[in-house]
Formats: sequence, structure tokens, C-alpha cells
Amino acid sequence: MTPGAGESSTSRLLPLAGVVFVIGLLAIVALFLTPVADHGETAPTAVYLLTMCAPLGFLMGVIYALRSGRGTR
Repeated sequence: MTPGAGESSTSRLLPLAGVVFVIGLLAIVALFLTPVADHGETAPTAVYLLTMCAPLGFLMGVIYALRSGRGTR
């Protein structure tokens, strides 16, 4: 295997992790703002599911950091 073979998948992981994390943060904000804007109604189920994108994006960022931090000896 060549030294740069895994770089393309690793380099795409960080922007993807950032997008997934931001989607999760926006869903968390929407989760808290929905009752305020909709007179006490709860947020739709999709918003609850999208909040799980924040920890998933964070985990993807940690995986990126661990994979990119490995140096060659």
C-alpha cells in the first residue's frame, strides 16, 4: 500500500464531521426554540432524531484526529 492511499477518505472525514455536527447543533437549538415559538407544543420526532447528529459528528472528528495524528516511523 502506498503512503498516501488512505488520505482521500481521511481528508473528507473532517468536513463531513463538521457538517454533521452543525446539523446536530441546529437541531438542538430547534428543540429548545420550538416550545417557545409554538405555544408549548413539542418538537417533531425528526428534530429529536437529528439531535443525535451532534455527538455523531463529534465522534467523527475524534476519529479524524486519531487517524490523521498517526505518523510514520
